[in-house]
Amino acid sequence: MGRAIKIFAPATVANIGPGFDVLGLALQNIGDEIEMQLNSEGGIKITMIGSEDLPTDPTKNVAGVALQAMLDQLGSTQGFEMTISKNVLPGSGLGSSASSSAGAVFAANELLNRPYTKTELIQFAMAGEASIAGKPHADNVAPSLLGGVTLVRSYTPLDVVNIGYPNDLFITVVHPQIEVKTADSKKILRKEIPLELAVAQWGNVAGLVSGFASSDFELIGRSLQDLIVEPIRSMLIPGFHELKASAIKNGALGCSISGSGPSVFALSNSLEIAQQIGEGFKTVFNRLEIDNHIHISKVNIEGAVIVK
Repeated sequence: MGRAIKIFAPATVANIGPGFDVLGLALQNIGDEIEMQLNSEGGIKITMIGSEDLPTDPTKNVAGVALQAMLDQLGSTQGFEMTISKNVLPGSGLGSSASSSAGAVFAANELLNRPYTKTELIQFAMAGEASIAGKPHADNVAPSLLGGVTLVRSYTPLDVVNIGYPNDLFITVVHPQIEVKTADSKKILRKEIPLELAVAQWGNVAGLVSGFASSDFELIGRSLQDLIVEPIRSMLIPGFHELKASAIKNGALGCSISGSGPSVFALSNSLEIAQQIGEGFKTVFNRLEIDNHIHISKVNIEGAVIVK
């Protein structure tokens, strides 16, 4: 058996309000761990821990699809074995598939002596996303790989950039223990958008990026409004409007859906406010008798990293 490595790939909050499929940020202390080693037999072997119902067939598992896309580009027949510890549950809205896809290509790249940069790995991780979501989007895999807050300026050609953000930005996430599949949540979205609504959304995206880059919390708060996707997807999340009202009451800059849901996030400028928001989130879901997990985090600046 060949060299071995253990890596961590963080969970993410994608869209960040109005930035559908183009904005994302990495979270601290929550994500998938992957132990990977080279083997001389060829092929990709996958073992799952934590979500044993996920496929281990490398042609059906997002990590296997992403890794194979990378090997195909390299023209390599190198074999790999990986054990994926799923700490980000599928259908959570926290980039579960992205953590596995990003982590797999990051680990393999390290074992192969880094033929690609982290940014170049995004295209391969996107192949894993496409296998489950039906579309190769980068708003989760980019921050999981690169860390920080990322903007997908263009998909064709792929152009991903890190943008600045306030150091004292806090994210409060509540994950109700229900599942919303990304593919299902995409099916209900509008196919056509009135120009006036699109213009308002563009303004919010630009304002949010500017607010992050200039550490302008008031601008972040004014801009964290999703006028297109949130009104539709919020129907899939019990108590969403109560959650949002609670977050604002407790001092949040803004509140929206994480990824495709059902997780909901709020941004704030202090740990104390972030904790108050979390208590409010928990109160709403406890009243609805829905089990829930709260995660409070600053932005993860590293992205995917070697654990050992």
